[in-house]
Amino acid sequence: MEGMPKPREEHRRLGTLAGEWSGPERLFPSPWDEGGEATGRMSARLSVDGFFLLQDYEEERGGKVVFRGHGVMGYDAAARAYVWYWFDSLGAPPARPAKGQWEADTLTFLSEGGAHRSRYTFRFEAATRYSFRAEGSNDGVTWAPFIEASYSRA
Repeated sequence: MEGMPKPREEHRRLGTLAGEWSGPERLFPSPWDEGGEATGRMSARLSVDGFFLLQDYEEERGGKVVFRGHGVMGYDAAARAYVWYWFDSLGAPPARPAKGQWEADTLTFLSEGGAHRSRYTFRFEAATRYSFRAEGSNDGVTWAPFIEASYSRA
């Protein structure tokens, strides 16, 4: 008997996102928001014996927090994919996790729900900086940005 499972390299790689992050955000108009500039803050840490990354996010405008989110990232070895569950102040629970792959310095997730798709891209520019982009699509071919951001370790 080998004992309890241990985190794999794929789990440990999620540690790249661990830490305190903040930076400018550009939001594009959507059904929930008129768009504009904001500041985002993310606090993330490995948890559950290193198998999952827990994220707590706040978006601030005009000195007020206007949006919050909580994410749980992990790795599904059977599916050979990263998984990301995201909960936020819009209030709707995810029907299923977004699934992702790591390619070089970029971690990209795709979420499909009915006719709508969302794509989330984390591009690591340095150990202390990453860019983030969220996009939506109704056909999986044409993508419209929802947010673009650049975060640095706080």
